[in-house]
Amino acid sequence: MKIMSINAGSSSLKFSLFDMNTKEVIASGYFERVGIPNSFYTIKYNGDKIREEVEMPNHTVAVEVMLEKLIALNIIDSLDEIDGVGHRVVHGSDKYNRSVVITDDIIEDIRKFSDFAPLHNPANVLGIEAIKKALPEVKMVAVFDTAFHQTMEKVNYLYPVPYEWYTNYGVRKFGFHGTSHAYITKKISEILGTEDLKAIICHIGSGASISAVKNGKCVNTTMGFTPLAGVMMGTRSGDIDPSIIPYIMEKEGLNASEVIDILNKKSGLLGMSQLSSDCRDIENAINENNEQAKITLEKYVRTIVNYISSYYVELEGADVICLTAGVGENAVLVRKMIVDKLACLGITLDEEKNNVRGEIREISKKDSKVKVYVVPTDEELMIAENTLSLIK
Repeated sequence: MKIMSINAGSSSLKFSLFDMNTKEVIASGYFERVGIPNSFYTIKYNGDKIREEVEMPNHTVAVEVMLEKLIALNIIDSLDEIDGVGHRVVHGSDKYNRSVVITDDIIEDIRKFSDFAPLHNPANVLGIEAIKKALPEVKMVAVFDTAFHQTMEKVNYLYPVPYEWYTNYGVRKFGFHGTSHAYITKKISEILGTEDLKAIICHIGSGASISAVKNGKCVNTTMGFTPLAGVMMGTRSGDIDPSIIPYIMEKEGLNASEVIDILNKKSGLLGMSQLSSDCRDIENAINENNEQAKITLEKYVRTIVNYISSYYVELEGADVICLTAGVGENAVLVRKMIVDKLACLGITLDEEKNNVRGEIREISKKDSKVKVYVVPTDEELMIAENTLSLIK
């Protein structure tokens, strides 16, 4: 069976087409500047990569171009070969704790939850409606970023604010990156041969979140009402004193939305270092004795370690710590800094094993009290697997 994973942004469309018999990617593509002049796409297949500029005034046209190219490039012989389509949907509120087959009612719910994710859910709906128009007979599945975290207990998802903010307006911790956390949870259970695990999953990329998982279910997670909360990230601040917001509003003559935009897009590694949001650039600057870069990376690592330590206590110990996403999978120095700071918990690093990028490997020593693994994430495959299980 062939399953397609779709991730639609406000001006973009990403896809991966899987052969679910082998779980191999047949083709993948990225359609950029949708609805903006000078739009173009890139498609990878059979080791080749093509790039072409084509006007795509909306997502419907982008999907039409995508499907036309799949046939024109002989990736598939006909659209009948596509058995199902899974859509990444950022926000499912607290209504959806699992993936669901898409119906008109589901689409309306996704629209309704746009208040929680105004930049993402409307774009997700555009992708769903474009595929629905092009492939009306194909079943589609919504895979929610928030779903995995809906097993949190009330004590963890409620904020210490007036309770009516929750009952009237839905103010609570939702958590994000759930598809990645679910994939890593499933993968590490397969690797260690059991679901009876206390795991701390560290999704550390340009965005970052950490989750505490027990027996396959999320107990707690760092991202909150929005993806701005939690650990320091590439351009996001993570947790800060909220009183900073009105203070900067007054000092800089900004409104609340403008300050939040700065906290989302100009803070984190980028804001603190004044150099870059990319860990590789920060490391290069450290090698050139840039003192601000050193402080920035140290701050970044400490925010991650603080949450790992907190979740270690909350879980009453841990069997495994998983490091994933762009930084977690590839940044050897950052992984070393994280694990070295956990030495007081009896967690020790095998530096030779840690010299790895983008592949599954245990990087802790044999006598480490907690196993530490690098596990590459694959959200697209997780979307495809969820889709396959539901359409069957």
